Amino acid sequence: MPESAPGGVPAELRELAGAHGVLTEHHGYGGRLVQAPAATLVAVLEALGVPASTPQQVTHSLQRAHDDEWRAVLPPTVVVREGDEVQVPVHVTDGASVHVWLEVDGAEPGTRTHDHRPRRDLHQLDVFTEPRTVDGRRVGRATFAVPADLPLGWHSLHALTEGHESRTTLVVTPRRLALPAGLEGDQWWGVLAQLYSVRSRASWGVGDLADLTDLAWLVAHQAGADFVAVNPLAATEPVVPLTPSPYLPTSRRFLSPLYVRIEDIPETAYLAAADRSLVEWAADPVRDLVEDPGPIDRDAVWEAKKAALEVVFTAPRRAARQAAYEEFVEEQGSGLRDFATWCAVVEHLGRVPRPDELSDPSSPAVAALREQLSERVEFYRWLQWVADEQKRTAQRVARESGMRIGIMHDLAVGVHPQGADAWLHRDVLARDVGVGAPPDMYNPQGQAWTQPPWSPRALARAGYAPYRDMLRTVLRHAGALRVDHVLGLFRLWWVPAGVAAADGAYVRYDHEALVGILCLEAHRAGATVVGEDLGVFEPWVRDYLADRGVLGTSVLWFEKDADGRPLRPDDYRRLSLATVGTHDMPPTAGFLAGEQVDLRERLGLLSTDPQELRRQARAERDAVVLALARQGFVADHPSEREIVEGLHRYLRRSPATLVGVQLVDGVGERRAQNQPGTDTEYPNWKVPLGDGAGNVVLIDDLLDNARLRSLLQAVRTAR
Repeated sequence: MPESAPGGVPAELRELAGAHGVLTEHHGYGGRLVQAPAATLVAVLEALGVPASTPQQVTHSLQRAHDDEWRAVLPPTVVVREGDEVQVPVHVTDGASVHVWLEVDGAEPGTRTHDHRPRRDLHQLDVFTEPRTVDGRRVGRATFAVPADLPLGWHSLHALTEGHESRTTLVVTPRRLALPAGLEGDQWWGVLAQLYSVRSRASWGVGDLADLTDLAWLVAHQAGADFVAVNPLAATEPVVPLTPSPYLPTSRRFLSPLYVRIEDIPETAYLAAADRSLVEWAADPVRDLVEDPGPIDRDAVWEAKKAALEVVFTAPRRAARQAAYEEFVEEQGSGLRDFATWCAVVEHLGRVPRPDELSDPSSPAVAALREQLSERVEFYRWLQWVADEQKRTAQRVARESGMRIGIMHDLAVGVHPQGADAWLHRDVLARDVGVGAPPDMYNPQGQAWTQPPWSPRALARAGYAPYRDMLRTVLRHAGALRVDHVLGLFRLWWVPAGVAAADGAYVRYDHEALVGILCLEAHRAGATVVGEDLGVFEPWVRDYLADRGVLGTSVLWFEKDADGRPLRPDDYRRLSLATVGTHDMPPTAGFLAGEQVDLRERLGLLSTDPQELRRQARAERDAVVLALARQGFVADHPSEREIVEGLHRYLRRSPATLVGVQLVDGVGERRAQNQPGTDTEYPNWKVPLGDGAGNVVLIDDLLDNARLRSLLQAVRTAR
């Protein structure tokens, strides 16, 4: 019987898990120590490409793990902070000489190589490390110093030994992501909206990028807001049915053309009369959906928009417009080509499973089908350009209207397991596991979100290029970026297929690399970063993010002092985006009425006595109202509107860097956008913006809403 450790997990399996960053235990909600089941550890290791199904495989994999870093000449990727001098190990045949140099990204003095990148030879340090025998070969380690004066950017590190040249990526990241000028000693505020739900009379049944532009202009001009934050606008499927959740995109890098305003594409204005009629006919079936209070019908909207977009795509473009399109295509490179290919292939095959020969994006079969579908590939490339242009317009108008940040975009934690990214990045995503979350107060069974996670070592071997390219596209035309579940840059809860969400395990990531690259790309884009750091986390994580200049998230209902009372405004974190609630909770009006309990009871999601939960909800509400009264924000027996406004004044009195006002709170909406733990039971991500009675509120009438005007005025004048 092999020696076992706590939880009945064999000692060697625990050691192997630790060697690959798989946590065998963690402190769960409430501080309880939770042991990962042995079967989970085996499944997670197998998903990482580490054989562990038998004791013999565990022993062999553990032996290999001891020598892993000695098998490669250079590390998979080297990530350093600006101003740090670091040591890089280089592994060669014992006794062999090695020459190591850097090719520097950026204009820096030095000898230029054939590709015009400055070259700098590295100095070997006098550090002795005992050689070891690896796979029958005696391997030595030489240590080289990476200089501290390298510029920010993506550099390449080279080593030449025994006639063979090795290369790896070296990334220099900012020590700290700076806040925008003027924000360091100030507090700015903005509006949070689910864009698909915020419609106008010109919309085609779903809020779009033109609606975002108008919303930003209105709240900036009329209320002085500094930003508008929206849900992820990432790509959905090219064919219906579309996945409703913006947090389960097919690709995090590219945009959903569902958000395109067709009338704002310049070529639409020059269509021939017959083609213009085709566009109008396409719109007819969905025009009336704008004022429909029922669930948003994305499928009908996409089919209508797609038909119209196909007409506009065929219209001639002016020379300058054509040149701009070609420049965009060249800039986005093979990533855009491959994404457009995926869209065309899925459209061509429909929902049937892909043949095995199409499972590899680089296969001859895919290349042949790309050629066969070249016109459709071009169409999907063009859609990304059109969406990117309208995204740029929204940010430009937001800044020109006086916003100091503009549009805050959102990055989902993962992607659809059958989507484009899962196909394109099959070599760096783990298989047969999904991302999730362990049990907490609001989800006692844990959560399984199905998205395939990055495989940490595979991502490092890829030089973090897929992660970098995704960030660059998401940060285009963005004043800020909210990173959903930023804790996933440190560790992610992996749930193997067929395993309950509560029985998953954490897998560690190289947070220094992932957070550093995030800061580097945000720095280059001139964007602020907000991390959603809610849930189960290790205490040092928030301090680390603050040290790197990444803002956290403070939700009023979750902020408590040591005695469980509402946290006083003065005690809020400085480096955070403070809000009253989140999109996974009912809006404040609904929360005050206990809708979070009523809804879960109706859906059969409760494992606790509902009357006890209602008592707790009333006590929570009463404690918050008392806190507001002590700050002078409400009088005796306040109305719902007075409490909502008082809650936002409460946040404005805090030192939080940013304060967010959910648009649903402004109009009195009571329905949640999303009820975690449900799929078909509740219309998640389909609820149009409405007032307290469920009547649709359009952008055209937004500033005529007395309740919204009152809340925005309260927020604007609170400090």
